[in-house]
Amino acid sequence: MEFIDGHPNIHHVTASERLAQIQLSKGINPIAKIKTRGGLRRPGILIRSSPWKAGTAETPWHDVFDLDNGRILYFGDHRVDHTVPVGTTQGNAVLLEALAEHQGLTAEQRALAVPLLVFAAVSRNNTPKGYVEFCGVAVIDHAEQIEQQAKGISFPNYRYELSVLDLSPEDDRVDWAWIEARGNPELSTADALKLAPRSWRQWVEQGHAAMPEIRRRAVRPPKDREEVRQSPESGRELPPPLPSPREPGVSGSASRTPTDSSAELMVSVLMDRLRNLRVHKRNGRQSRHKPLALLWGISRVATGRPHLAPWREFREEVGSLLAEFGLPESSVTPEYPFVHLQTSRLWAVRGLPPELDAVAHAAAFDRLNPEGGVTEQVARLLKDPVVRSEAVAVLRETYLADMDQHVLLERLGLAGYESAGGIEDSAEDDARATVPAARRTVTSSPAIRDTALTTKVKGLHGDRCQVCALQLSTRFGTYSEAAHIRGIGRPHNGPDEQANLLVLCPNHHVQFDTLAIYVDSEGTVRSTASNSPIGPLRKHPAHPLDEAHLRYHRALCGRDTTTHAPRGEFS
Repeated sequence: MEFIDGHPNIHHVTASERLAQIQLSKGINPIAKIKTRGGLRRPGILIRSSPWKAGTAETPWHDVFDLDNGRILYFGDHRVDHTVPVGTTQGNAVLLEALAEHQGLTAEQRALAVPLLVFAAVSRNNTPKGYVEFCGVAVIDHAEQIEQQAKGISFPNYRYELSVLDLSPEDDRVDWAWIEARGNPELSTADALKLAPRSWRQWVEQGHAAMPEIRRRAVRPPKDREEVRQSPESGRELPPPLPSPREPGVSGSASRTPTDSSAELMVSVLMDRLRNLRVHKRNGRQSRHKPLALLWGISRVATGRPHLAPWREFREEVGSLLAEFGLPESSVTPEYPFVHLQTSRLWAVRGLPPELDAVAHAAAFDRLNPEGGVTEQVARLLKDPVVRSEAVAVLRETYLADMDQHVLLERLGLAGYESAGGIEDSAEDDARATVPAARRTVTSSPAIRDTALTTKVKGLHGDRCQVCALQLSTRFGTYSEAAHIRGIGRPHNGPDEQANLLVLCPNHHVQFDTLAIYVDSEGTVRSTASNSPIGPLRKHPAHPLDEAHLRYHRALCGRDTTTHAPRGEFS
């Protein structure tokens, strides 16, 4: 049947003459491998998360779905009553095999990798069983063996970090013909790949380096689809696509709510914890010790250094930051953030005995030289430039708004994060790098690399600002400026393309570059300071904008996450 109780029947959608009927009875449901001329190939693995079972003896784990940021934490199928070695149960074994495929170093290896199709159980008609929601296509970024608890007993399991891919070019749907083609022994891997979503093909070509660009971001409402479609390869009629993810705001699924657990960190939780650091206040002002230490930690990730550093290195570098940028009335005591940042659950210290784990004891640290820094999970999140940009913005705005942030970020090696344009490389900069120079604050616009492109886009708008519609008259015509949404300078490294340009008047260009205004996900221009609306961004049908660039700019403004926890303290 095509529908059951008014809902699409997944078995009808995925019906195939070649593949056996798919199963969603378990959490991890692999489709059997087929033998091809290029070797064994698994058509797909269907992942199911059942929120109503979480925390039970049958399912003692809590999967975390953060679909708006394209991330899932998914737990394997080892349970407390299993006597076999961890990793050998059917589900863990197949996911560990998939992880090895997803870590392929060449495009040819990744083309054979199995796609994960992720589903979450949802309640319908007052029953939690029998209904599922398609959440997307994922690859495994990382897996680690962990210890879990059930019935008061510890047992081992695996936790997998998944990246959900952007399916917006396909209207957030997957064509089941792709999975069928992967299960056809007569088709080569290259032929099957032609039917894959664009983001999957890009991942195959570029690997995990492409993930910041192809990871799913905000949920998009599905668009209408034609009932009958044809395969571009065979011309035959295709079965309907898999159901698309639910629109945001619709109740009934736990997949939209990340769990606030130290072991289950997602982007929204990261930002809320950064906003709610437990900091001391002196004379009504917030201490800068923890924010400066965290910025130092972010700078290590941004520059490719290990996320944990020896105490003596921390003492030297963060101590210098506290002396230069801490409150005048505060003491230079790097040992305090080194150990007490652990309460934020964003920071880890290794190498201290239990009796010193929560004690700021500089002499003992000098003797033992423990390591400290952001946790491994935080470091992995911060490798995403969008997440890193927002984290820097949150710390700047929440704790460091009353200081010279340009000088601070330059000192940390994070120069460019305080503006949308970034830093333009030049011969003058290279010459100055070797000699002392007085510090100064400069507001400038980056050089436009393609003048023909900017002339074209300004012509489309008639030199009218896309924020205020102002058209400046000059003696011989009109004037406007082209602003890159994602700056072409370091560290943003945005593209010089039409979809990354706005046409603005000089005033709004300066405000946009200095992060005083941003464009929200609905296309409204807002004040960063107050979030108050300024007006809708004026658009032109011949000038489409890339939402990924607008999102990056929002992240620089600290306005990418739409909802945040109220200010308070996390223990």
